[in-house]
Amino acid sequence: MAVRAEVRTAFVLGGGGVLGASEVGMLRALAEADIRPDLVVGTSIGAINGVFVAHDPAGAAERLAEVWRSQVVRTAFAGSLFTRLNTLARSGTHIHANAPLRRLIEDELPARDFADLAVPFQCVAACVERAAAHWFGEGELVPAVLASAAVPGLLPPVRIGDEHFFDGGLVHSIPVGRAVQLGATRIYVLHVGRIEQPLRPPRRPWEVGLVSFEIARRHRFVEEMATLPKGVHAHVLPAGFAEPESSTNGDRPGGDQPGGDQPGGDRTNGGVQAEANGRSPARVPTGRLATRRAASGANRSGELSQWRYKDFGRVDRQIDRAYEATSRYLAEHHLAEHGR
Repeated sequence: MAVRAEVRTAFVLGGGGVLGASEVGMLRALAEADIRPDLVVGTSIGAINGVFVAHDPAGAAERLAEVWRSQVVRTAFAGSLFTRLNTLARSGTHIHANAPLRRLIEDELPARDFADLAVPFQCVAACVERAAAHWFGEGELVPAVLASAAVPGLLPPVRIGDEHFFDGGLVHSIPVGRAVQLGATRIYVLHVGRIEQPLRPPRRPWEVGLVSFEIARRHRFVEEMATLPKGVHAHVLPAGFAEPESSTNGDRPGGDQPGGDQPGGDRTNGGVQAEANGRSPARVPTGRLATRRAASGANRSGELSQWRYKDFGRVDRQIDRAYEATSRYLAEHHLAEHGR
């Protein structure tokens, strides 16, 4: 589907596996504020969430919440340890087949072609043969989304034509630059919350790989946010990971935190408002709770909980937390008043 010339507002959805439930909470807040996209760009789990948004911008948040909270989404990575080891032994490259994920998308999404979507949508995958990013924006929808979400080691590469594709997060973890290329002037960045947690030098052998991978994921996003063209405004919505579990005492996360102003624009409840001013959002505000955890060592960069790809037990909390944080961010920046 060709991108319309009047495109202004873009939703950019990043990758992050099961943590992608946070994006559902952000979408709910955006829907309640009557903020709708003219363009949707996604990678990995953000491609899956994003294609639902492009199909039905008004109803996607509610539908995605139902899917994420149901048993259906868990079937994509079902199987005992024996089953996974057996799959790995037979394939030599991955521990899950992608057939369950394909069925999930086909069963829950009525659209079959990019042309069937209500809003222009693009997703990215990493081409193995060309060692390059490949953007999908026309033709069959399901293979493209599968390719964008084909996490190496977990799922097999997806063959489309004569080429094979792995997860888009390898080349664009949060593809803000693509939205800019397609003409967006107002960008809402939906992410899984990792960028709200500052990296720290590794202290254990397994942390070396995790920290290195996270640097590789984040650096392009940081650079693209720091070099936004004039006239482009980007809102990095908060996932709420940096906030206390409960804010019933009126103590709003994001205000009066140690460290003063940080690069990246106005700070509100963990979110970041950035304009074409050459400033980098490399350090996203982390809130009081994250500060305390960092001091106690409970929130170290090598914490493995965020890498548990089958941990769906926190889906409700992730959705609700991101919804609450994003709702506050939109209200404090008066974005709901402007809608689209």
